[in-house]
Amino acid sequence: MKINENDLLPNSEVFVLENGEPTKKKIEDFFKNKKVVLFGLPGAYTSVCSAKHLPGYVKLHDKYKEKGIDHIICISVNDPFVMNAWGKENNVGDKIIMMGDPFLNFTKDIGADVDKSGRGLGIRSNRYTMYVEDMKVVKLQEEKDTGSCEISAAENFLNLF
Repeated sequence: MKINENDLLPNSEVFVLENGEPTKKKIEDFFKNKKVVLFGLPGAYTSVCSAKHLPGYVKLHDKYKEKGIDHIICISVNDPFVMNAWGKENNVGDKIIMMGDPFLNFTKDIGADVDKSGRGLGIRSNRYTMYVEDMKVVKLQEEKDTGSCEISAAENFLNLF
């Protein structure tokens, strides 16, 4: 990744589903004057993402809130409809903001894009978790392989606080 701790997040365009409609937003709409845990992953419905990464943050949501976190955001290179449906299936409710980056605007801006064409997935995001205060990256954990979810897992990232 080209973004590092102490860097400011790029104010890229992303998408969320609002009232059933895809809505374009800027990163600052979610991060300005907020304490946010953002976790990025290769794709909705993929094996490790569905079995470990997303469920871990749903399960530990309250523990993160106790640490003063305003939002937990899951971002992937999927469209906002897919992210919303995947969130519903994982009972995220209002615990996690499900954010789509279908054009890889944010993913490329932070240097998290990886080519998974050999597995039939195309360009995806690496797996990472970051803690951001008012647009500034405070903590960042990036997995060496997208198939691994250890240092970026909810349980392990919580220990950094």
